[in-house]
Amino acid sequence: MFQSETYGKIELKDIPEKILEFYNKNKKIGGTFQIVVGTDSQNFNDTKMVTVIAAYKEGHGGIFFYEIDRVNRITNVKQKLNAETSRSLEVMMELAGELEEESRYKAMREDTLLSIHVDAGWSDKGKTKELIPGLIGWIKACGFEAKCKPYSYAASSIADKISK
Repeated sequence: MFQSETYGKIELKDIPEKILEFYNKNKKIGGTFQIVVGTDSQNFNDTKMVTVIAAYKEGHGGIFFYEIDRVNRITNVKQKLNAETSRSLEVMMELAGELEEESRYKAMREDTLLSIHVDAGWSDKGKTKELIPGLIGWIKACGFEAKCKPYSYAASSIADKISK
């Protein structure tokens, strides 16, 4: 079950309708419309995994939805990033399926960039640099755009804040 500051608890299958409402309010304004999914996690006694779906109109704000999952503690960085990316892809594929299935979403879908945000960066100091090419390849092979830090706001900002 996803949650939203605006809409409260909401099922994934109902999120496209809320995104369509936001899209219709902002479609005449210039800028790119994006739907992004990102996941970040933090370790406690378990691993708290937060997945975010954000709909964003460049220069005009956005809305977001999030889901919190608790899984067995993941301490290996590679396994953690793979689990986060897998969850983001799972959610995006389900969301994209809903958008493709319903004709009322056709115009929005054709006008929208779908991307996955990965909580990893190219920094020389980062532990994740060597994992990024594989993660990006995986996401692109599934048909979506991929963004890493510092451009991965759904994962590295929104989900990160909620996960703490």
